[in-house]
Amino acid sequence: MPSTHLSLHYHIIFCTKGRRRTIAENWREDLHAYIGGIVRDIGAIAECMGGPGDHVHALVGLRATHMLADAVRQMKRGSSTWIHQHGVNKFAWQEGYGAFTVSPSQLNRVQRYIENQVEHHRKKTFEEEYLELLHLSRVEFDERYLW
Repeated sequence: MPSTHLSLHYHIIFCTKGRRRTIAENWREDLHAYIGGIVRDIGAIAECMGGPGDHVHALVGLRATHMLADAVRQMKRGSSTWIHQHGVNKFAWQEGYGAFTVSPSQLNRVQRYIENQVEHHRKKTFEEEYLELLHLSRVEFDERYLW
């Protein structure tokens, strides 16, 4: 083929350290917008950002030249700096993250899921949600190192 054609969409999830609810409601949307800006700055596509007070969901489109781990590291590093600049002391993200590929036919569904995170977590805990995603995606894991 004379050119490359890709559809690389990821549903990325990362949590605050200890899953403490440190992302306040009054600046949560600004944080999500800032993370979207980080994604755009690295040349990726910020489809959707959301989440409650202890974790972030991001639907991101990457290019062939992107490395997923580098993209997540930049999202976490830049947003952590932004959070500290806005007066939240001792803030940190957990070291790990989850990333799940998304079929183009499911992009709208995942976007709605992310947009409704606050409501979703009134019925289901983060632990329940994350375990379900791992199982649905057939990701092998050792529960000793999950939380």
